[in-house]
Amino acid sequence: MFPYEGKLQVLRSPNAYSPSDIREILNLARMHNFEVIPLVQTFGHMEFVLKHKTFSHLREMKSFPNSLNPHKKESMELVKSMIDQIMAIHTDLKWMHIGSDEVYYLGEGEESKKLFEQSQTNVDSLFLSHVKAVASYIITSHPDVKPILWDDMLRNISEEKLKESMLSQFVEPMIWDYNANFDMDKMMLQIHKYQRTGFSHIWFASAFKGATGAAQSLTPISYHLANHLQWLKVAEAVPRDSIQLHGIVLTGWQRYDHFSVLCELLPVGIPSLAVCLQTLKNGIFSEKEEDFVQKCLGFKTLRVNFLSIEDAGNFPGSDIFNRVTQIITSLQESVDKLLEENSYIKGWFSNYHRKRKIVHPIIIRHFEGEVRSVHANWKTAVSELSTALEKIYYPETVEEWLEEHVNPALTRLGQFVQDMDEALASGNLK
Repeated sequence: MFPYEGKLQVLRSPNAYSPSDIREILNLARMHNFEVIPLVQTFGHMEFVLKHKTFSHLREMKSFPNSLNPHKKESMELVKSMIDQIMAIHTDLKWMHIGSDEVYYLGEGEESKKLFEQSQTNVDSLFLSHVKAVASYIITSHPDVKPILWDDMLRNISEEKLKESMLSQFVEPMIWDYNANFDMDKMMLQIHKYQRTGFSHIWFASAFKGATGAAQSLTPISYHLANHLQWLKVAEAVPRDSIQLHGIVLTGWQRYDHFSVLCELLPVGIPSLAVCLQTLKNGIFSEKEEDFVQKCLGFKTLRVNFLSIEDAGNFPGSDIFNRVTQIITSLQESVDKLLEENSYIKGWFSNYHRKRKIVHPIIIRHFEGEVRSVHANWKTAVSELSTALEKIYYPETVEEWLEEHVNPALTRLGQFVQDMDEALASGNLK
């Protein structure tokens, strides 16, 4: 979505923001006391760059577009160019997130293997060297900006090697875990390791949506609530005299990676975000916090498991939230029940009958009205959802969501109606 220019222009989404769009977003953020921290991938999750022919030669492994080859001079030039363009629009930054998570297949490329054969270096050294080079470039060209990186690639690096690398002088690690009940003892061991290897500041990262399934469409609030309650315990246990917690980032995933489907849309995740923010703000989620969220979002009741269509709220995006909930909880189920459990359809208008356009003129009266009614009601519901989605999403996003979650069931029902009409029109009434 960033409006990259020059050699990087190929990275732009067709719907990329313009520079003026970004300046407006930054201005709105300042007006509402938000501080923006840009994130640019610089090592792993580079699919949006390395999928393009122009940059495919910079892959660690020729077949996979996920990880950057740290051996090529062009790789660093690419990263520097991305950073420079982002910095040019985002002025007055305190932090910049350089990603660096899930650098899969690092060390498995041909150049890496040759290097390993010729020297004592290994995957950990490769990772640390590239990250330090990226962070050093930011610090040198923008002394007031501190780089942040995801911590997962650091977790298995030995304490001795991490300390020796002096990475703590270059970056602040953001420790992430999105599980409902992660191992707190293990987490504290990791924090102590970072403290002993020289890091003076750390960040945490939770999730208020996403993280529970690549194709998840409704947000399980209780799962994310549990995640935040666990992080509160960790925050309480951090030894503040030796390491400082800068803050916690509530991630809200939209895709698991560049090629995956959409998970929960933002309006669907807003109730979860509200619950998680109140939990972090007050250190607890009691009846008081629940009432506050309920009132803010216009819910009659607020259930922290999947909300149902009876739980319709009233907040920006609630029309999408309400209609998505209705479709996900009821569309497939109602179509299955109608077409698979109705004894008249099973006995007198099966696939055999539909193929040959045969129908009993008396029996069809027992299901024709219901089928047409269900079909019409769902077409209306989907049309209303489409209208709501189109107000805030680009057409291809609307198309993708409907194709994934609506079209299979609605097309099946529509085909049944068509078969029924053709049978009635054919005169094969037996």
